[in-house]
Amino acid sequence: MSPKWSFALGLVLWSSCWATSPTQDTFMNRARDLMVGTPLIDGHNDLPWQLRKQFNNQLNKVDLNTLNTTHTNIPKVREGLLGAQFWSAYVPCDTQYKDAVRQTLEQIDVVHRICSKYPDTFQFATTSEEIKEAFNSKKVASLIGVEGGHSIDSSLATLRIMYHMGVRYLTLTHSCNTPWADNWLVDTGSDPSENDGLSDFGKQLVKEMNRLGMLIDLAHVPVKVMHQVLDMSKAPVIFSHSSAYSICEHKRNVPDEVLRRVNETQGVVMVNFYNDYVTCSKTASLSDVADHFDHIKKVGGAGIVGFGGDYDGVTRVPEGLEDVSKYPHLVAELLRRGWTDQEVKAALGENLLRVMKKAEEVSTSMSADLPDDVPIPYEDVMNPCRTSYGYSDPNSGAVHSLSKLTLLLTFALQAVITLRA
Repeated sequence: MSPKWSFALGLVLWSSCWATSPTQDTFMNRARDLMVGTPLIDGHNDLPWQLRKQFNNQLNKVDLNTLNTTHTNIPKVREGLLGAQFWSAYVPCDTQYKDAVRQTLEQIDVVHRICSKYPDTFQFATTSEEIKEAFNSKKVASLIGVEGGHSIDSSLATLRIMYHMGVRYLTLTHSCNTPWADNWLVDTGSDPSENDGLSDFGKQLVKEMNRLGMLIDLAHVPVKVMHQVLDMSKAPVIFSHSSAYSICEHKRNVPDEVLRRVNETQGVVMVNFYNDYVTCSKTASLSDVADHFDHIKKVGGAGIVGFGGDYDGVTRVPEGLEDVSKYPHLVAELLRRGWTDQEVKAALGENLLRVMKKAEEVSTSMSADLPDDVPIPYEDVMNPCRTSYGYSDPNSGAVHSLSKLTLLLTFALQAVITLRA
C-alpha cells in the first residue's frame, strides 16, 4: 500500500473512532450517573454457595478482596456499582428429607458473617428503607433469599425462624418437588406433578409469607403455580432470576401471559444472565440479555423489569457480562436502545423497592392475624427419617394413609433385606 493510501486509511479509521467513541462514552457516563443515584438491586447471587463448595464456609480462610475463582469479589462489586444484593441461601435438592434445614441455616450464617467481616463494603438489610440507608452510606445492602422450599422442611415455624434471621424471600421450589409444591421440571415432563401445582399446605404457606412480609419468589415453579400464587397473594411477587420465555423457550423463563399478570399485580421479573436461559444455547452476549429486558418491558412495562444475574450459580455467562463488574455495560446498552432515564432507574432498583414496600404494607395490614400453626398432614411428609411427635392428636388433622404406610413398610423391609445380604 502506498504511503498516500496508508495515510488516507489511517485518517478514516481515526475519524471513525473519534466519531463513535464519544457516543459510547456518553451512554456509559449516563449509566454510571444513574447507578450512583439509584441502587442497582440484583435479585440473586450464589457467592455463599461458592464459599461452601470451595471453602466449606470457612470464611476466615477467604479474602473477598482478592478471591479470583468467582464471579463476585469486592473489587468487582465496586466496579460494577452494585447497590444491593439478595444473597442466595441455597442448598441442593438432595438435602431434602435429610439436613436441608441445617445446611440452609449455615448459608444464612455465612451471609451474616460476610457483612461482619467486611463492614466497609456490605451492610445487612431487611427492609426497603434499610436498602436505601445502606446505599446512601455507600455500602452494598445485603439481603438473604432462600432458594428452594425444601429448605424449610414443610414447616411454617421454620419459615418464621428464617424470617427472623433476616430472610426476605423464599423461592417456592428449586429443581425438585416439595411435599406441597411442584417445581418447574413438571412443565418439561421430566418430573411428575405431585401437588396439582400447590397443595392446601402450599396455599397456607403463601398466606403466611404475606403475613410475615416475606417476598414470594416464583423463579423455579411451573406455570400453574405462577397463576395459583398470582391469584391468591395479597402482595406482589418476584421472579428473582428468570428471563422471557418468548425470547428463549426454556421452562425456567416467564411466558408472556404471566408477564402481563405480573404487570397487573405490580410484581417484578429480574432477568437471569445464564446463557442457557438467555439464548437456549451455550453461548450468549450482552446484547442477547438486553433483548430480554426489551421484551419484558414491551409486554409488561418498564415497571416490572429488574436484574437477577445468577452470578456464581451458573457455569456460562454472556460475553460482555463475565462477572459482576459488568453491570454498567448492560445499563449503557439499555440507554443506547432508547430506554429513558426513568425506565432505567425503575429497572435498577425502584421496581424492587416498590415491591418490598408493598409487601411490608400487606404485612402491617395483617398484623392482627395469628401465626398459622396448622401443620402439614403427616401423610404428606412421612418418610423413614421423620418422626411423628405431635401428630397423635386426632384434632391435628393428620391422617396416615394406608397406601403410604404400606410404601414405608416396603422401604423398611427392603432395607432389612439389603442389610442381611
